[in-house]
Amino acid sequence: MNALEHQLHYPLGDALPAPGTVLEVAPGVRWVRMGLPFALDHINLWLLRDRLDGREGWAIVDCGIANDATRAAWEQVFAQALDGLPVLRVIVTHMHPDHIGNAAWLCERWDCALWISATDWNAARMATLSTTGYGGDSAAAHFARHGLADRWAYRAADGRVFGRSAAGLERLLGRADALVNLTGATVLRDEHRRVPVRIYLETDPVLPQIEVAMGNAFHVDMLSAHTHHFTYGENIGQPDCGVPVSRVTYRPTRPPIVLDWWQPAPGAPGPCFTTVASWRQAGKDVQWQGQTYTWSKHHEFLKVIDLPRRTRQPLELALAIRGRAGDDVRGWIPRDQEDADAVDLLRRHGWRVVNALPLSHDLEAYRAYITGSRGEFTVAKDQNVRLRSGWFSDRSACYLAAGRPVVTQDTAFGKFVPTGEGLFAFAGIDDVVAALEAIDADSARHARAAREIAERWFKAETVLGKLAEDAGLAVGRRA
Repeated sequence: MNALEHQLHYPLGDALPAPGTVLEVAPGVRWVRMGLPFALDHINLWLLRDRLDGREGWAIVDCGIANDATRAAWEQVFAQALDGLPVLRVIVTHMHPDHIGNAAWLCERWDCALWISATDWNAARMATLSTTGYGGDSAAAHFARHGLADRWAYRAADGRVFGRSAAGLERLLGRADALVNLTGATVLRDEHRRVPVRIYLETDPVLPQIEVAMGNAFHVDMLSAHTHHFTYGENIGQPDCGVPVSRVTYRPTRPPIVLDWWQPAPGAPGPCFTTVASWRQAGKDVQWQGQTYTWSKHHEFLKVIDLPRRTRQPLELALAIRGRAGDDVRGWIPRDQEDADAVDLLRRHGWRVVNALPLSHDLEAYRAYITGSRGEFTVAKDQNVRLRSGWFSDRSACYLAAGRPVVTQDTAFGKFVPTGEGLFAFAGIDDVVAALEAIDADSARHARAAREIAERWFKAETVLGKLAEDAGLAVGRRA
């Protein structure tokens, strides 16, 4: 616990609601706690007094994982804690299975509506429509195309295993030399912790480091379960980097790119500088040493919104914005007025805006979009820019490998990867204009330079070989 946490007052002390019961934390706010079959063994859910269409009742916020034990616990809550009132709506904050798992059951149980963002609804629908879990069908096909049909496995949150059998996965973990936790997305289970080398491979730095520096117990425990820690923030730990480092030692790495898969397309590239990005993302801004550092990229795009008026180069954004498909397969209708206003604002300033969702369904479509571009123009998160983390995007590395020049916001990555030909770092809109003019003046030279940067600095064999060496692993092939 850090110094600031010592100043907090906990009126409930160590009190926790038992499964199937609630704890009222404020008038009309009841705390529900359900079990999870993971190392993180519980989830906090909520009942809120509600009024809808003149009816009094309750809103459920998040649903728990879909299993018999959780549904039985909900039935106990319904019998004891609703004061005879109905559930009027179910609100799901996001599509993780412990949050959305019982949504359909709860809505059917109470004949009520589900409230969820369109982005999370679509992601959840893709997961349920796939026979092999979220993204599993396309993953299975992709692995099969590359001779890996029997060399992958995916364990869903409910315990189901796809690809290899559950027994095969257990055998694999039992003989593994190393485990790589990509993006730190998995809370390690006991079977993971038995692997001798456990690598935390962080692709989005800054927020985890600040959470650890502030004593966040979840992040501290999460990182402590690993033996080695790598980050795409190559400047972390350097004197000019403002990202705090405590408790663990970070080793720098960068996105590994399979160059054969990103061979430059024959013929002339498409006309547009493009990128694929989320527009507005909430909930991950962080305060550190009196400053607020934002996560959402829309703040950075708005700083250069006049760019299409300053250059002849067409600029296109493939954006993930909540909405529904329009008449055009590449178009969509934003759900929220705020997002509709944002798309209208971008288009009025000369940006082309297309729907990013189809690109996330199919790896081939994603590759085709990148290879069909003139190059990439993009921004970075404010957290990486102002704190100079040295972060570099794996997507931008793919553009480089495809021979597509990249103009991206400066995070101090230029200390580690050459810039000025094929790759440009910008601090302001004038830098962007100059970079686009330089590329336009000799596009063939900058295309060659982009590919050469990828070959020299992002080649998978080189990047992963260095990572394995830094983790103390003997690189070789095991049958």
